Amino acid sequence: MDDDEAIGRSLSGDLSAYEVLVARYSVLAHRTAAMLGAGDEAEDVVQEAFVKAFRHLASFRRQSPFRPWLLRIVANETHNLTRSRGRRSELTAKLTMTADGVSPEDPEGTAVATDRRARLLAAVKTLPERERQAVVCRYFLQLSEAETAQVLDWPLGTVKSATHRGLARLREEVGRDLA
Repeated sequence: MDDDEAIGRSLSGDLSAYEVLVARYSVLAHRTAAMLGAGDEAEDVVQEAFVKAFRHLASFRRQSPFRPWLLRIVANETHNLTRSRGRRSELTAKLTMTADGVSPEDPEGTAVATDRRARLLAAVKTLPERERQAVVCRYFLQLSEAETAQVLDWPLGTVKSATHRGLARLREEVGRDLA
């Protein structure tokens, strides 16, 4: 069942169709919430986002893709959470990818790659919030510029400039070490 069919059936009262959407996008929603600063509270953020999405499903524009619409709700919920805490949450993410060219049998290469990822994540955490959000959406969540603009509810030019500034800061911080 594709997203459009699941949405149509959900609007007709078929809760199992909405469960399909929840199953399809839960992992991405959790990753988005965690990467945008929800940390240990990502589960709560995602649950609230799916509840809000269901409540407002009738206002969803059916000709638009569901994924960016849902992720925008997740981003808004995460922003509400971090704002209500009164402090910036730590970015908690597990990068499951291995560094290019590092063999699992190469403990030194694995240690170096792990250290590089840790330094990169530490540098991403220090970025100003708007730049961090843009970099996380574009490179950690692998969203297009248009999807990032929709998720963050920003103009496309703002996404481009925030991404550019964020990457420039990251290059200054860790560029030589990650090259």
